[in-house]
Amino acid sequence: MTQSFEFSLLATDGAARRGEISTPRGTIRTPAFMPVGTAGTVKAMYMDQVRALGADIILGNTYHLMLRPGAERVARLGGLHAFARWPHPILTDSGGFQVMSLAQLRKLSEKGVTFKSHIDGAVHEMSPERSIEIQGLLGSDIQMQLDECVALPAERDVIERSMELSLRWAERCKTAFGDQPGRAMFGIVQGGDDEALRVRSAEALTALDLKGYAVGGLAVGEPQPVMLAMLDAVCPALPHQKPRYLMGVGTPDDIVKSVQRGIDMFDCVMPTRAGRHGLAYTRHGKINLRNARHAEDPRPLDAESDCPAARDYSRAYLHHLVKAGEALGGMLLTWNNLSYYQTLMQGLRDAIEAGRLADHAAGLAEGWARGDLAPV
Repeated sequence: MTQSFEFSLLATDGAARRGEISTPRGTIRTPAFMPVGTAGTVKAMYMDQVRALGADIILGNTYHLMLRPGAERVARLGGLHAFARWPHPILTDSGGFQVMSLAQLRKLSEKGVTFKSHIDGAVHEMSPERSIEIQGLLGSDIQMQLDECVALPAERDVIERSMELSLRWAERCKTAFGDQPGRAMFGIVQGGDDEALRVRSAEALTALDLKGYAVGGLAVGEPQPVMLAMLDAVCPALPHQKPRYLMGVGTPDDIVKSVQRGIDMFDCVMPTRAGRHGLAYTRHGKINLRNARHAEDPRPLDAESDCPAARDYSRAYLHHLVKAGEALGGMLLTWNNLSYYQTLMQGLRDAIEAGRLADHAAGLAEGWARGDLAPV
């Protein structure tokens, strides 16, 4: 097992990349989807299940873990890996996005962000240095810089000021991170929906010689073509031999199109959140188990799936669980959804290695467009 953090490119197909990130806690196969473990748990799942589905890494949420149970407490209890019984790699976000989106009151300055907890109203300060300190206390393997995420649409001068602030914070985060063998700090490209600002951000972060780079501030309501245009501009400006992470994305179609543009890592609450709300992701597209058409359907979600949740339970039973508000409904559909996402990633990795990504992507899109099975 390596004692360093290293990224290796194993194959390419056009702009798409098949690689591996080696860490002391294990290897991350890319393209990778990271299930979101907001508060030290992937909602409605056992960690053993998450691992068995093929996840090499999960994401922890710095903001939520900082507020409850507290980073210092997690550190005293052995770190997040031991606390959550996940001995494999963990990436933690910086807390910046939640500070912007969830805090009831916040004040932004060059120093950082002062905000009021959504839990108890207590006032907290989050500077770039404190963000890195918290992530270090949690023991995460990949730590993200603190940045400012601007809601779109926004005026160009607002986007530019935010991007420049995020760059200055990236420098401070790099200094605070220092030398942590086997761990990495990633910078975050900002710039809203302005290609020139995005490229400026990418080039400035590249000059910092970080171990990886993320693209943030997308998948926040803008149309997919805008997101893809930003990736078309940013990916060529990022180092070829460093991993690239698109934050908060997304739908299966978003992921496929982003992989085709050179993205290596993804995270999103979508598969777990959808499962808790009665929605299933499958090779037939998205299926709403609340619909009455499933009430007497004895067929499974997908008879060809390797996941027991998709293969062994009838649609009628899943419909009943969802309509009755039974916790098992959300558990089974979350299991199905995370299974589908990991199967999707394995298929993309295999297709890149075989040099047939375009055909594979077309086949996926055809299956989604064809839609679900006809009603019984």
